Amino acid sequence: MNGVPLYTLNDGTTVPAVGLGTWPLDDAQAERAVRTALEAGYRLVDTATNYRNETGVGRGVAGSGVPREELVVTTKLPGRHHGYEETLASFEESRRRLGLEYVDLYLIHWPNPRVDKYVEAWRAMIRLREDGLVRSIGVSNFTPEHITRLEKETGVLPSVNQIELHPLFPQEELRAFHAEKGIATESWSPLGRGSDLLDDPAVAGVARAHGVTPAQVLLRWHVQLGALPVPKSADPARQRANLDVFGFELDEDQMAAVARRSRRRLGGDPETHEEF
Repeated sequence: MNGVPLYTLNDGTTVPAVGLGTWPLDDAQAERAVRTALEAGYRLVDTATNYRNETGVGRGVAGSGVPREELVVTTKLPGRHHGYEETLASFEESRRRLGLEYVDLYLIHWPNPRVDKYVEAWRAMIRLREDGLVRSIGVSNFTPEHITRLEKETGVLPSVNQIELHPLFPQEELRAFHAEKGIATESWSPLGRGSDLLDDPAVAGVARAHGVTPAQVLLRWHVQLGALPVPKSADPARQRANLDVFGFELDEDQMAAVARRSRRRLGGDPETHEEF
């Protein structure tokens, strides 16, 4: 797998340490991006119903020539489809758009706690896994309280929680909870989309010390935390660079320098944010 390490999830399946994000690419852009990423050595691709590009992602996978069993394709359940039967139906629509017999990782995109249907959605996802239509099931943007409730009411923990994670928002408490429960942490917006992280002087200094780019420093920071970043890029050269983060290592001072700044979210708060 071109030197990209694999992580073993709590259900025994494996996922690569870095993946390709596809939001906000449209179908045509996603198809091209997935093809060039798979050619570069990516084996984890991340999409969602709400990205409106599952068809393009599926075409990119189909046209890549990479054996299906080598790939980890992730998609996500939208808030408007929470509920047991709704989840089963939504999954079938995602599977049809992707053109796949099975999905490797299926996530609840946001908990939408005010709606309070995420437990029913989770029960449906457990069934999809039992039926062999999904290899691994997980969540996105869930708090420890949300995850604890899933475990209490169903006995099944997520394999993955995909969360906003970057040096502006390092999520120490949530990562510690994941480690305690054996849940893998995936990072969305790993480069701090919309912030000035890539222009930060401290990050630039670490990049110069290693002869790499600021983006590579930030992705290496995730890898050394034990998190799995899924950076989005449609540019083949940048895709290759984003995957090439396993030939250098940040020391303790450099890890601290990257994250030494004020803390702030760039996205929604799972306690209040709703996405349908």
